[in-house]
This record gives sequence, structure tokens and C-alpha cells, in this order.
Amino acid sequence: MTITENLAINLKYLRKKYNLSQEKFAEILGTTLSYLNQIENNKVDVKSSTIDKFAKNINNYDKKIKLKSEDLVIYNKEHITNFSRIDEKKNK
Repeated sequence: MTITENLAINLKYLRKKYNLSQEKFAEILGTTLSYLNQIENNKVDVKSSTIDKFAKNINNYDKKIKLKSEDLVIYNKEHITNFSRIDEKKNK
């Protein structure tokens, strides 16, 4: 598995854990919906500084998690999910 694939798996897992839409999770991460979608679909390489920012923002969202940047790129088979995109607009 590549770092990009692991990041995609871990971000999807966290989004499912918090039961968030891509829109809301992108907002928490401090990125755009489009970029988050590209990350989750392994379409882009992500800079280490961006991964650091994501970890920091997730920690700000959930003060109990104490996530490190490395945690976002390490493979964890328990994090594999078939979680798909939740579209907030459909719920309105």
C-alpha cells in the first residue's frame, strides 16, 4: 500500500467514525470538497505539510483523539470501509 492509499483509507475511516459528510469533513480538515474527494479516490499526492494540517485540525475537532500525522498514513486493516460519500444536499 502507498502512503496515498493509506491516507485515503484513514480519512474515510475517520469520516465514518464521526458520521460526517465529505463537505463537513473537508471543512474540518481545512480543505475543499473537491480536494478531499480526490484524496479519498487516490487521485492526488498530498504534501506532508498538508497531512500535518489535517492531523492538527482533526485533533482540534476531537480533543480526545491525539492523532499524529503518521497515524494518517500508516496502514490499519481495521480502517478499511466501504463508506461512501454522504451528500448533505440530499438531506435538505
